[in-house]
Amino acid sequence: MGPVPNLPAEPEDDLDSYVGLDAKAAEDVARERGWTTVRALPPGAIITMEYLRGRINFEVADDAVRRCWRG
Repeated sequence: MGPVPNLPAEPEDDLDSYVGLDAKAAEDVARERGWTTVRALPPGAIITMEYLRGRINFEVADDAVRRCWRG
């Protein structure tokens, strides 16, 4: 097994602060705070469970963030 790369730290962020924001505003704030990948998903979307460092996920319904998580 090779060495683990020196990955950059994820942003220190309050994920609850995104809940209630409209999807575009949440994406803009996330990018300003240093997230490299922002993913918006509809409720109940089927997704893979791989963890991607630097990614923030939003569950979006009616153009508002309902839930947020890392990876």
